[in-house]
Amino acid sequence: MKNATLIYNPTAGRNPRKRERQVREAAEVLEKTGIRVSLSPTTGPDSARELAHTLNNQGDPFIIVCGGDGTINEVINGIAPGNAILGILPGGTANIFAKELGLPHNPVRAARALGTWSPRRIALGRATWLMDGGQQSAHRYFFSLAGIGFDAHIVHKLSLEFKRDWGVLAYVLEATRQATHYSFPSFVCRVRDLQINATFAVVQRTKRYAGWLRIAPTANVFEANFSLCVFKSRHWLRYFIYAAAVVARQHLRHTDVEIVQTQKVVCESERTTDFIRFELDGELVGQLPATFDIIPDALTILAPSESRQ
Repeated sequence: MKNATLIYNPTAGRNPRKRERQVREAAEVLEKTGIRVSLSPTTGPDSARELAHTLNNQGDPFIIVCGGDGTINEVINGIAPGNAILGILPGGTANIFAKELGLPHNPVRAARALGTWSPRRIALGRATWLMDGGQQSAHRYFFSLAGIGFDAHIVHKLSLEFKRDWGVLAYVLEATRQATHYSFPSFVCRVRDLQINATFAVVQRTKRYAGWLRIAPTANVFEANFSLCVFKSRHWLRYFIYAAAVVARQHLRHTDVEIVQTQKVVCESERTTDFIRFELDGELVGQLPATFDIIPDALTILAPSESRQ
């Protein structure tokens, strides 16, 4: 791993100028450890995936990505499944990837530590759904989670400027605003021989949700399965109770909250007239019906040896 391409999002975080300085300082740190670094800034939506895909076609590259969960997700979708090695320097809003792996939050500190990390093979989640009025199938990989229903609606309504200015707090404020406007349409999650009705569901590979919240306390990113957590109420007031329970880590005590371990989930609307969105790693992607399954042995990441979950 003597040559690396550092893909970074120059607009990630609240201070782009500071982020640009940090990226260049991180590159200098990596150079001092013997890793020759080429910088590749993203230019817009999906450009991180395109950059990573181009590099992947040139062999089995060493790619470092600096950005938020959305940028990291794009890079993953450019190289997985495959043998490319991925190093992560945190640089976004929630940074679930970094928190789950125990990486330093500051990209420069992460660069200083990167040389001591070890390659680990991990599974990824994959979402498959229909596009173009059901005429074409699409799929996308995810590292952390798929959110179905209410939280995808929040991502849909949240403006980029608001997110950039307020960070994770922007999600909280937008969720509060949308709770009284969203109709909470019901959908069905099919897991093996179970049929579970929900108005909000999270297909989790990681413990964390929205940065610090822990919806799936037993999830482990180094294991090849999901934790499916479903919330069943259609009443907006109930969602404020859910939110308080999640913060207190008591949500699984509620009878209308359920968690199931699985490797595959099929979700579809109860009514064909309902338009229910889903997001992957914080990025709005598609709508139901959709299938979420595990792809074992899909990606090599660099992680500290103490990242044992």
